[in-house]
Amino acid sequence: MLSDPELYELAARVGHKLRAAERRIVTAESCTGGWVAKTLTDIPGSSQWFECGYVTYSNAAKNRDLGVASGTLERFGAVSEQTVREMAEGALRVSGANVALAVSGIAGPDGGAPGKPVGTVWFCAAARQERAIDIIAEDKLFAGDRAFVRNRSVQHALRLILRLDLPVNLTGPPRSDPP
Repeated sequence: MLSDPELYELAARVGHKLRAAERRIVTAESCTGGWVAKTLTDIPGSSQWFECGYVTYSNAAKNRDLGVASGTLERFGAVSEQTVREMAEGALRVSGANVALAVSGIAGPDGGAPGKPVGTVWFCAAARQERAIDIIAEDKLFAGDRAFVRNRSVQHALRLILRLDLPVNLTGPPRSDPP
Protein backbone atom coordinates (compact mmCIF):
# COMPACT_ATOMS: atom_id res chain seq x y z
CA MET A 1 0.00 0.00 0.00
CA LEU A 2 1.31 3.46 -0.84
CA SER A 3 1.54 5.98 1.97
CA ASP A 4 -0.13 9.35 1.69
CA PRO A 5 3.24 11.06 0.91
CA GLU A 6 3.82 8.58 -1.93
CA LEU A 7 0.34 9.19 -3.37
CA TYR A 8 0.95 12.92 -3.00
CA GLU A 9 4.20 12.63 -5.00
CA LEU A 10 2.41 10.68 -7.73
CA ALA A 11 -0.44 13.23 -7.85
CA ALA A 12 2.11 16.07 -8.05
CA ARG A 13 3.65 14.38 -11.11
CA VAL A 14 0.19 14.11 -12.69
CA GLY A 15 -0.47 17.78 -11.97
CA HIS A 16 2.85 18.80 -13.49
CA LYS A 17 2.10 16.80 -16.64
CA LEU A 18 -1.41 18.24 -16.98
CA ARG A 19 -0.22 21.80 -16.41
CA ALA A 20 2.66 21.44 -18.89
CA ALA A 21 0.21 20.14 -21.50
CA GLU A 22 -2.35 22.84 -20.62
CA ARG A 23 -5.00 20.21 -19.91
CA ARG A 24 -7.81 19.91 -17.36
CA ILE A 25 -8.88 16.61 -15.84
CA VAL A 26 -12.20 15.21 -14.70
CA THR A 27 -12.54 12.06 -12.59
CA ALA A 28 -15.40 9.55 -12.70
CA GLU A 29 -15.07 7.21 -9.73
CA SER A 30 -16.99 4.32 -8.28
CA CYS A 31 -15.06 2.00 -5.94
CA THR A 32 -12.52 4.72 -5.03
CA GLY A 33 -15.32 6.99 -3.84
CA GLY A 34 -13.61 10.26 -4.82
CA TRP A 35 -10.16 9.29 -3.49
CA VAL A 36 -8.49 10.03 -6.85
CA ALA A 37 -10.07 13.50 -6.94
CA LYS A 38 -9.09 14.08 -3.30
CA THR A 39 -5.49 13.06 -3.98
CA LEU A 40 -5.26 15.32 -7.03
CA THR A 41 -6.75 18.31 -5.24
CA ASP A 42 -4.33 17.87 -2.33
CA ILE A 43 -1.74 19.42 -4.68
CA PRO A 44 -1.41 23.21 -4.32
CA GLY A 45 -2.40 24.93 -7.57
CA SER A 46 -4.60 22.03 -8.68
CA SER A 47 -7.31 24.52 -9.67
CA GLN A 48 -5.16 25.22 -12.73
CA TRP A 49 -5.62 21.69 -14.07
CA PHE A 50 -8.42 19.94 -12.09
CA GLU A 51 -11.93 20.52 -13.47
CA CYS A 52 -14.23 18.36 -11.33
CA GLY A 53 -14.96 14.88 -10.06
CA TYR A 54 -17.98 12.60 -10.17
CA VAL A 55 -18.56 9.83 -7.65
CA THR A 56 -21.01 7.55 -9.41
CA TYR A 57 -21.22 4.62 -7.03
CA SER A 58 -24.57 3.24 -8.17
CA ASN A 59 -25.54 2.13 -11.64
CA ALA A 60 -28.32 4.74 -11.59
CA ALA A 61 -25.73 7.49 -10.98
CA LYS A 62 -23.48 6.17 -13.75
CA ASN A 63 -26.44 6.33 -16.11
CA ARG A 64 -27.94 9.63 -14.90
CA ASP A 65 -24.77 11.68 -14.34
CA LEU A 66 -22.40 10.30 -16.98
CA GLY A 67 -24.72 8.83 -19.59
CA VAL A 68 -23.53 5.23 -19.26
CA ALA A 69 -26.10 3.27 -21.26
CA SER A 70 -28.48 1.07 -19.28
CA GLY A 71 -27.83 -1.67 -21.83
CA THR A 72 -24.10 -1.50 -21.16
CA LEU A 73 -24.64 -1.87 -17.41
CA GLU A 74 -27.11 -4.74 -17.91
CA ARG A 75 -25.00 -6.62 -20.44
CA PHE A 76 -21.47 -6.08 -19.08
CA GLY A 77 -21.98 -4.87 -15.51
CA ALA A 78 -20.58 -1.87 -13.68
CA VAL A 79 -17.13 -3.44 -13.46
CA SER A 80 -16.23 -3.77 -17.14
CA GLU A 81 -14.20 -2.17 -19.88
CA GLN A 82 -17.34 -1.00 -21.65
CA THR A 83 -18.64 0.77 -18.54
CA VAL A 84 -15.40 2.59 -17.65
CA ARG A 85 -15.02 3.71 -21.27
CA GLU A 86 -18.53 5.16 -21.19
CA MET A 87 -17.84 6.73 -17.78
CA ALA A 88 -14.72 8.46 -19.14
CA GLU A 89 -16.39 9.58 -22.35
CA GLY A 90 -19.43 10.83 -20.42
CA ALA A 91 -17.25 12.72 -17.94
CA LEU A 92 -15.44 14.43 -20.84
CA ARG A 93 -18.78 15.33 -22.42
CA VAL A 94 -20.54 16.71 -19.35
CA SER A 95 -17.56 18.51 -17.79
CA GLY A 96 -15.88 20.07 -20.79
CA ALA A 97 -12.49 18.84 -19.50
CA ASN A 98 -10.07 17.36 -22.01
CA VAL A 99 -8.63 14.50 -19.87
CA ALA A 100 -10.73 11.96 -17.97
CA LEU A 101 -10.03 9.14 -15.56
CA ALA A 102 -12.68 6.52 -14.75
CA VAL A 103 -12.49 3.74 -12.14
CA SER A 104 -15.00 1.00 -11.30
CA GLY A 105 -14.30 -2.10 -9.28
CA ILE A 106 -15.13 -4.55 -6.52
CA ALA A 107 -13.25 -3.49 -3.39
CA GLY A 108 -14.85 -6.11 -1.13
CA PRO A 109 -15.13 -7.75 1.21
CA ASP A 110 -18.16 -9.02 -0.74
CA GLY A 111 -19.62 -8.33 -4.18
CA GLY A 112 -17.43 -10.69 -6.16
CA ALA A 113 -18.91 -12.99 -8.77
CA PRO A 114 -17.64 -15.74 -11.08
CA GLY A 115 -15.26 -14.08 -13.53
CA LYS A 116 -15.18 -10.90 -11.40
CA PRO A 117 -13.67 -11.71 -8.02
CA VAL A 118 -13.22 -9.19 -5.23
CA GLY A 119 -10.25 -7.02 -6.16
CA THR A 120 -11.21 -6.69 -9.85
CA VAL A 121 -10.95 -3.06 -10.94
CA TRP A 122 -11.36 -1.52 -14.40
CA PHE A 123 -9.67 1.76 -15.34
CA CYS A 124 -9.97 4.11 -18.29
CA ALA A 125 -7.91 7.20 -18.99
CA ALA A 126 -8.98 9.30 -21.95
CA ALA A 127 -7.58 12.46 -23.52
CA ARG A 128 -9.13 14.55 -26.25
CA GLN A 129 -6.64 15.04 -29.03
CA GLU A 130 -7.02 17.14 -32.18
CA ARG A 131 -9.15 14.66 -34.10
CA ALA A 132 -9.78 11.77 -31.72
CA ILE A 133 -9.79 10.59 -28.14
CA ASP A 134 -6.70 8.70 -26.90
CA ILE A 135 -7.94 5.94 -24.59
CA ILE A 136 -6.17 3.48 -22.32
CA ALA A 137 -8.49 0.93 -20.70
CA GLU A 138 -7.30 -1.96 -18.58
CA ASP A 139 -8.20 -4.09 -15.62
CA LYS A 140 -6.26 -5.15 -12.56
CA LEU A 141 -6.83 -7.76 -9.89
CA PHE A 142 -5.60 -6.63 -6.47
CA ALA A 143 -5.32 -9.19 -3.66
CA GLY A 144 -5.97 -7.71 -0.26
CA ASP A 145 -8.57 -6.15 1.95
CA ARG A 146 -10.88 -3.29 0.97
CA ALA A 147 -8.42 -0.56 2.02
CA PHE A 148 -5.61 -2.20 0.04
CA VAL A 149 -7.73 -2.60 -3.12
CA ARG A 150 -8.85 1.03 -2.97
CA ASN A 151 -5.34 2.37 -2.28
CA ARG A 152 -3.86 0.36 -5.14
CA SER A 153 -6.69 1.52 -7.40
CA VAL A 154 -5.87 5.17 -6.69
CA GLN A 155 -2.18 4.50 -7.30
CA HIS A 156 -2.86 2.71 -10.58
CA ALA A 157 -5.28 5.41 -11.74
CA LEU A 158 -2.66 8.12 -11.21
CA ARG A 159 -0.02 6.06 -13.04
CA LEU A 160 -2.47 5.53 -15.91
CA ILE A 161 -2.84 9.29 -16.36
CA LEU A 162 0.95 9.56 -16.54
CA ARG A 163 0.91 7.05 -19.43
CA LEU A 164 -1.42 9.19 -21.57
CA ASP A 165 0.14 10.94 -24.55
CA LEU A 166 -0.24 14.62 -23.66
CA PRO A 167 2.06 16.75 -25.80
CA VAL A 168 3.60 19.64 -23.89
CA ASN A 169 2.85 23.11 -25.21
CA LEU A 170 6.37 24.36 -25.89
CA THR A 171 5.27 27.71 -27.28
CA GLY A 172 3.50 28.81 -24.10
CA PRO A 173 0.25 30.72 -23.91
CA PRO A 174 -0.63 33.12 -26.71
CA ARG A 175 0.88 36.57 -26.24
CA SER A 176 -1.41 39.56 -26.15
CA ASP A 177 1.33 42.14 -26.60
CA PRO A 178 3.36 42.63 -29.78
CA PRO A 179 6.76 40.88 -29.85
